[in-house]
Amino acid sequence: MKRITHVPLALVIVCSIWGCAGMTDTQQRTLSGSVLGAGAGGIIGAISGNAGMGAAIGAGVGAAGGFLYGKHKEAEDEAYQRGVADGRQSR
Repeated sequence: MKRITHVPLALVIVCSIWGCAGMTDTQQRTLSGSVLGAGAGGIIGAISGNAGMGAAIGAGVGAAGGFLYGKHKEAEDEAYQRGVADGRQSR
């Protein structure tokens, strides 16, 4: 019985990875944040008696955090590229 449940789980994981192939880094971070937030929120919600509400709140907070972190990393990358370009021009 365990073998039967492992095959669909493996397929879900593989398809999830393929689904992220065309996403930007910020989109991937937003999705990752929402999934991790939903998991953490679901656990906390289950302890307090409402797993669904906890998962929904956790997903929202995680998505917002992942999005903000992704935008921060984009700004860092842009600043780095500007610095590289300025360094090449000064030669």
